[in-house]
Amino acid sequence: MNEHITKFSRADAPPFRSYQDIIATDSTPVAPLLALKSNPPQPTDDIPLKQYTSQAFFDLEMERMWPRVWQFVCREEHIPEVGDYWVHDIGDWSIIVIRTGDGLRGYYNSCLHRGTKLKPSGTNGRSGELQCPFHGWTWNLDGTLNEVPCAWEFKYLDYEANRLPEVKVEAWNTFVFINMDENARPLLDYLEVLPEHFAKRDLTNWYTYIHFQKELYCNWKVALEAFMEAYHTPVVHPELTTVVSDWNLQHDIFGDNVSRDLSAMGVTSPTAQPKTEQELLDSMFLGDPSTAKGNGRMLVPEGKTARIVIAEAMRRNFAEKFGMDLSNLSDAEIVDSLKYNVFPNVMVNAGLTSAQMTVFRPIGNDPDRCVMETMRLRPFRPEDGRPDPAEPFRLREEDSFAMVPGLDPFVASVYNQDTSIMRWQQEGMRGSRKGKASLSTYQESRIRRIHETLAKYIGE
Repeated sequence: MNEHITKFSRADAPPFRSYQDIIATDSTPVAPLLALKSNPPQPTDDIPLKQYTSQAFFDLEMERMWPRVWQFVCREEHIPEVGDYWVHDIGDWSIIVIRTGDGLRGYYNSCLHRGTKLKPSGTNGRSGELQCPFHGWTWNLDGTLNEVPCAWEFKYLDYEANRLPEVKVEAWNTFVFINMDENARPLLDYLEVLPEHFAKRDLTNWYTYIHFQKELYCNWKVALEAFMEAYHTPVVHPELTTVVSDWNLQHDIFGDNVSRDLSAMGVTSPTAQPKTEQELLDSMFLGDPSTAKGNGRMLVPEGKTARIVIAEAMRRNFAEKFGMDLSNLSDAEIVDSLKYNVFPNVMVNAGLTSAQMTVFRPIGNDPDRCVMETMRLRPFRPEDGRPDPAEPFRLREEDSFAMVPGLDPFVASVYNQDTSIMRWQQEGMRGSRKGKASLSTYQESRIRRIHETLAKYIGE
């Protein structure tokens, strides 16, 4: 593998097919959404490693960035009924998102008596009111103060002025976000092109069938950025190079907040030995093989490709299993990984076999620790009723993803490979003599954009 990589190391231009070249050979016209290319030139300055390791820089993020951005909390399926709540934590901030008779509301998770958290961090459940577990001050779901024990001791208290302070709460495509900035622009504006690009991806009749949280010893940006490029794939995931593109991913930047990468499935990486279309089909892995393979071995007919065969099979199987008509989607929209990032820490995949939301959040106020949280999604037939979402499964740093209930062993192995590098990277950053990261101009361009946008909040 390393010898094959060296062949390309000093080339003046990439000597391999682009994503656009690949999808042009599919059986369906190229979708306008995927034909779009947007990657403006980025600065080539090195990134100071202190932005990953410095407590002072981390504190600036907590002060100037996190309270002013839209943060993903949960899906609407997690809080469907009045009284259902979800506690969201970031640094010292803790927010209760709860469904009321008037819709979703978000409250600072702090009693107005002596500051006790109303609900424990990292919890969810159902409650008809919000009561302090220390002295019993109680608020209605609409945030109004309802009861103060020994009220005669608080004759001076203005009940109206002691409503629970709120944050902004908005939902898009079943995903619930909060923003602590009372002057924040609407979520749909913040998401830039994302609502338009997901016009064919209504996730209403999808549910969370796998949900895990993995503790990691690294800065939250280290974990995030590992999933924003495939430059590392031939070294870290050599087994993937036989069935997926990597160095030839398409990277698009649409604004300060939204970018994406488009990865072709059912092709051989430029860094691997070519395979026949039948060999590709035989070895193709799709997160949930039942959606495409069914029973028995599929064959690639003369004049078709593995990608075309997979897309045709998925159209049939989604119609049979879920009653979903995929005729309006191109082969690439069905087969490929279409992964979008939303500043600062959200990664949402629009792929049919890899639909999921992943976020990377700091743990407490430690620049060296974070949690990776992933919700994998699957469709269901509305007439069968909505399945309950999977409960979050917590993993420690040393735990294998193979422990996650329902997660395919191959996917678990890939996640293990990715996350095993992160401690090494964080420790290496702290011990670096150079003190800076030198990023590629294209494959790591979206990482550069993350730091440019972050600088607009931080002021450095």
